[in-house]
Amino acid sequence: MSKWILLLVALLPNPCWGATAPRPPAAADRPAPDPPATRPAPKPTGKNAKLPGLVVNFRERCVDVEAAVCLRQGLLELIACTKGTKEHESIVAINAKPAHIHVSLLLLSARNGNPAMRKPINPEKTRWIDVPPQGDPVDVFLVLPNKMGKKVERPISDFVTPAEGAAAEKVDSEAPKFPHTFLFAGSLLRNHGPGPQKYLSDLSGNVISVVTFGDELLCLPGIHGQGNDSLMWRVNATNLPAIGTKVTLRLRPKPKPAPKAGKADPPRAVPAPTTKR
Repeated sequence: MSKWILLLVALLPNPCWGATAPRPPAAADRPAPDPPATRPAPKPTGKNAKLPGLVVNFRERCVDVEAAVCLRQGLLELIACTKGTKEHESIVAINAKPAHIHVSLLLLSARNGNPAMRKPINPEKTRWIDVPPQGDPVDVFLVLPNKMGKKVERPISDFVTPAEGAAAEKVDSEAPKFPHTFLFAGSLLRNHGPGPQKYLSDLSGNVISVVTFGDELLCLPGIHGQGNDSLMWRVNATNLPAIGTKVTLRLRPKPKPAPKAGKADPPRAVPAPTTKR
């Protein structure tokens, strides 16, 4: 299994790796999907693959990442960061390497795309356009004990609520709802001194982002500014345990729709062989 994973790392199909480093654009789009209802956490079964700080559960088609709660109040720029980086603006911190999570999602047949970036549109590089992120959708959950002590799986949207300014803008209509589905953007590979290229999310700590950094592993659709006046979301600690509590960050790629059955191609005429006389 370890050799297979190393081979996948070498073959990660990210078309933007080695591209120009993105600058975080300032535009903001609004997320929309509604979260699913809380349901009991499925028990891992079958043969799993393990990497430091995470487990790939093939039967349940999810990646379970060891995490700890690191924030219970305040504005959010991230859902998850690596330990020792941005705990002051993220709900949970993890010890696992983002590059290992990337490989784990590939093992579940998810395909990465690219983070948001800026791309020049003329040879002089004086005009640029914002390129939105893309990648397969991945649902994000926290697995944690409920009041009865039983572990349950809750969508990450249960722990996020609109910031005061964002809620005030929606007085006459329904308040925006935070999604629980993110894009598998896949970060970037970049030269970082001598030796092999580095996975940028490993360096920055940006694992699952709410705003646009341009090097995150998972992100929201669209482009979202980092300025304090652009931050739309804050922590909802109603069902969140105390800081330091160990929880599981669960990533589940959305099932891909079955291809539509098409009409079979008509048989191709094959010329009869010729014989020499």
